[in-house]
Amino acid sequence: MDKAKLRTAPRAKAAWRRFINQELVLVVAIITLALVVNNINPRFLAQRNVLDILTNTAIFAVAAVGMSMVIISGNIDISVGSLIGVLATISGRLAVGAEAGGYPLWLAWVVPLFIGPLVGAFIGFLVAYMRIPAIVVTLGMMSILQGGLIIATGGEWIYNLPRDYALAQQRLFDIPVPVYVMIVASLIGTLWMRYSGLGRSIYAVGGNAEAARLSGINEQSVVLRVFIINGFMVAIASLLFATKFNAIQSTVPAGIELQIITAAVVGGVSILGGTGTILGSTLAALFVVSIGSALTFARVSPYWIQTIQGALILITVLFDLFRRRQMARGD
Repeated sequence: MDKAKLRTAPRAKAAWRRFINQELVLVVAIITLALVVNNINPRFLAQRNVLDILTNTAIFAVAAVGMSMVIISGNIDISVGSLIGVLATISGRLAVGAEAGGYPLWLAWVVPLFIGPLVGAFIGFLVAYMRIPAIVVTLGMMSILQGGLIIATGGEWIYNLPRDYALAQQRLFDIPVPVYVMIVASLIGTLWMRYSGLGRSIYAVGGNAEAARLSGINEQSVVLRVFIINGFMVAIASLLFATKFNAIQSTVPAGIELQIITAAVVGGVSILGGTGTILGSTLAALFVVSIGSALTFARVSPYWIQTIQGALILITVLFDLFRRRQMARGD
């Protein structure tokens, strides 16, 4: 009887770990936060505010799809916020030029979708083939993009955007288009990471690069493609950002890269690489944006959001380290 209990115990622990995963924790946290804040201010769960939260989440969640892949591969990209600002500015300038009749409006949407992956390919080449640490490459790229944007534009606002340019302001069945983009990107990213060969290779490279090489996986090719995909997802996020309002400021959005990284890490993506899900990063993005809205409705200073983001990252990383040590001991 005792031997049977000993055999059953590890299975029970494994089943419990599968049930209590990061996604479930985030769903419970989001629901709890919504109910508590709505009890303080019933307008929190009003349709307009819920749609605003989902729309704001879409920008971070879409970018976090690519960021999650990068971190799972064992790298990181801290230049995403700067790239969003640059691509949004390029898109806005092209849209104004199209309004003057120089070329078709669709170029304002398509050009960033090419530039984003090109920047990602450049970063990926330096990381994968030149063996420069991703943190160094993306820190340098962040400075280049930020400085170049200010030099080129002086931080001026872009006005007189065409009415047809505002994709993020469009609605389908009374739901903003960015919400659909977020859902589609999250679903495709989740299924692609789970079932595609490249997706499994990303997990393998991030989990154990040497073992991945011995099994025939080209680590350099995987890392390069991950950064290209990340550049494409950042480009989509930049279009959502650029078309959200009727004017664009030609600067880098403050703190946006922190929110994207927070979404990935709090969503269960291990900062050490090898584990995590796209669905988790989307839920975490929704959770973080909901916290910001909750602070406003609870009449708490919104400046607390950065403190909370930092605490969430720290707690998640510590929990991940504890979990890895438990697994290494076989507990």
